[in-house]
Amino acid sequence: MGEDRQPLPRGARCFLAYPQTDDRTEFLAAVSQSLDLHAPWVAAPCTTQAFASFLERARQPDQVSFLIRKNDSLAMAGVINFSQIVRGLFQSSYLGFYAFRPASGQGIMCEGLELALRYYFETLGLHRIEANVQPNNARSLALVKRLGFRYEGFSPKYLFIDGAWRDHERFALTAEDFASLKLS
Repeated sequence: MGEDRQPLPRGARCFLAYPQTDDRTEFLAAVSQSLDLHAPWVAAPCTTQAFASFLERARQPDQVSFLIRKNDSLAMAGVINFSQIVRGLFQSSYLGFYAFRPASGQGIMCEGLELALRYYFETLGLHRIEANVQPNNARSLALVKRLGFRYEGFSPKYLFIDGAWRDHERFALTAEDFASLKLS
């Protein structure tokens, strides 16, 4: 989102940061350590060129990307992407996210996503976000449900990930839904 970036929120255990060129070495090491955690759910950038492409996309006006960093160690815990942001009458986008080891399973992603969703609805002023999760990705399914996303349907062969067209379950959250949630 270029020069108009807003200050980012901080939670009890983590904070959001915009990805920067200087993050490359740490990011690629975190992806390498998390390959078994990601496959076949997500194809995280795992080369210098892929990281550069990730940064380029993150700087486009129709995308906002965050790194989740732990407050205590500043270590990267995960990534959040709001992609294909459409303004006008739609005011919506897609949500993508993935965790890094060793932060996986510690609740850091949940807190980070809550911070990011607050930013999405309250700072960016968007109205709806859609999350598409593969049916066998139990952790991500549990996370979107915990954050109040509403199930909207099943999309066969929806996204091409890890060399195959993957089925996804479609979830959405609106600003009104988010405002009524009792999250931490």
